Amino acid sequence: MTFEKIPYKIYLTEDEMPMNWYNVRADMKTKPAPLLNPATGTPMGFDDLRPVFCDELIRQELDNDTREIPIPQEIRDFYKMYRPSPLVRAYCLEEKLQTPAKIYYKFEGNNTSGSHKLNSAIAQAYYAKNQGLKGVTTETGAGQWGTALSMACSYLGLDCQVYMVKVSYEQKPFRREVMRTYGAAVTPSPSDTTSVGRAILKEHPGTTGSLGCAISEAVEAAASQPGYRYVLGSVLNQVLLHQSIIGLEAKAALDKYNIVPDIIIGCAGGGSNLGGLISPFMGEKLRGERDYQFIAVEPASCPSFTRGKFAYDFCDTGKVCPLAKMYTLGSNFIPSANHAGGLRYHGMSPVLSELYHEGLMEARAVEQTKVFEAAEQFARVEGILPAPESSHAIRVAIDEAMKCKETGEEKTIVFGLTGTGYFDMVAYEKFHNGQMTDYIPTDAELEASFAQLPKVPGQD
Repeated sequence: MTFEKIPYKIYLTEDEMPMNWYNVRADMKTKPAPLLNPATGTPMGFDDLRPVFCDELIRQELDNDTREIPIPQEIRDFYKMYRPSPLVRAYCLEEKLQTPAKIYYKFEGNNTSGSHKLNSAIAQAYYAKNQGLKGVTTETGAGQWGTALSMACSYLGLDCQVYMVKVSYEQKPFRREVMRTYGAAVTPSPSDTTSVGRAILKEHPGTTGSLGCAISEAVEAAASQPGYRYVLGSVLNQVLLHQSIIGLEAKAALDKYNIVPDIIIGCAGGGSNLGGLISPFMGEKLRGERDYQFIAVEPASCPSFTRGKFAYDFCDTGKVCPLAKMYTLGSNFIPSANHAGGLRYHGMSPVLSELYHEGLMEARAVEQTKVFEAAEQFARVEGILPAPESSHAIRVAIDEAMKCKETGEEKTIVFGLTGTGYFDMVAYEKFHNGQMTDYIPTDAELEASFAQLPKVPGQD
């Protein structure tokens, strides 16, 4: 057998792009637990969710059985602006590490939003437009999701209102200005423009905010304006469905050269990029066709998987959203103002939470300074300045490659490089100036938050 030289970048043609999203829930023996109405404790159906979400997105959210869902032609046409995205063999990093491991990364940062978020933003905006809505509201942490949604809404002529976590609003003014360039209205959260924002500010004066706070405000804003719905950039089943295009493309690129990964790694905040990257590989594992090691990487400052509880909890700090069963630190948990703004969420995708609970994937928590050490090391040899969020995956990919150096194993590692860090220079500056700290919540802090988890029958 002759082995073809693996190119530095493996590109698919436009004709090789996936025609369908892959719904991993169809292959899960235990489905994610349903969303519950916080007032009644009963599962929420289509009609219950209609006041907040778009109709077609609710259908996708509730569909646990359809394995493949067609991608509308209009969305596929939009995808062609920046997809297929490359699968890159990190030859330079391998050489620098002197590891026998083979390292690949799926790069999602080659669009103006700078991240993978556009994959779901255009889908959600498309369904909102098709429903005849006037606009959408949303939250954003680091600003990647808000930027992506503002691009999608601009393209389709929809109004876009973004509640941006206050610490990111202040740290990342240029991300904010990109959103405004695309016509979005951007409000720092928590704000005094909503009743829930005012309540959070009263309880936590001077708070730097969190994704949970911003979600509460965005939901209230959608519910109080006719012709508006709320859209979310992570956590929900529908978002993981749209992001499956990442994993489908990655798998198609690997299959071209008969490459089978041993380890697949992604950063984890709410779960969109990790869920998207691992979906088709997890499907093979669930069907018993192949085995892989999946690693979710989260900040030690916001350790939902590694130190959270698998329980029903509010998706937002203001407690206006449905209850989701997920690994959570408690909706009242306000993470430290770390620089991976997109990972500052108290909970985790119900799909990924169920897979983790069943032992089908593992999780690691890493400190911020170690993450930026890996980001700098990667930038110096691979020529891409990575986003802080993505750099969590880089940290563990390097760790695993160094283990291979010790053992001599030639493992194949694939990780998700979700985006670029060009709007995160305040974070890089603090790292370079030695001003970055590694905040890790105490057990007592977490226990205080767990004590406020909602009382749901059958939940400890």
